[in-house]
Amino acid sequence: MNNILRIGGIALLTATTLVAGCASQSSSNSVYTTGQAQREQTVRYGVVEGVREVLIQGGQSGAGTLAGGAIGGIAAGSTIGGGNGAVAAGLLGAVLGGIAGSAAENRIQQRRGLEITVRLDNGEMRAITQEADEAFRPGERVRLLSSGGVTRVTH
Repeated sequence: MNNILRIGGIALLTATTLVAGCASQSSSNSVYTTGQAQREQTVRYGVVEGVREVLIQGGQSGAGTLAGGAIGGIAAGSTIGGGNGAVAAGLLGAVLGGIAGSAAENRIQQRRGLEITVRLDNGEMRAITQEADEAFRPGERVRLLSSGGVTRVTH
């Protein structure tokens, strides 16, 4: 019974770490960080030439691999075999759990995005990728807001 409580506590701590590690910065045109708020932005106008759906992959923090490895190692090592068999099962469980945790973190970090190609009024072409939280269609007039290396497309 005590072993089950210990495993449950470790699993809960690991899951909490995984969730905290999955937080990612938004690439939406409607979300500003504290550092971006109240900063002057350059405004350019243009027309949407094309829109392409993409996946935006967030950075891997390693929390998924760590959490999966910990849970897999503890679960396999404490339930399979005894002595050296338990150690081997724990190691195998940690490896397989780490792979599964990394894959889960990868899926959690993905967001739908748009690559928007814009012909500026001066004739220059620009392509900006951002979250797909607003629809854009070819021929629409849009604004490009740029500041500090970040450009967003808005209506």
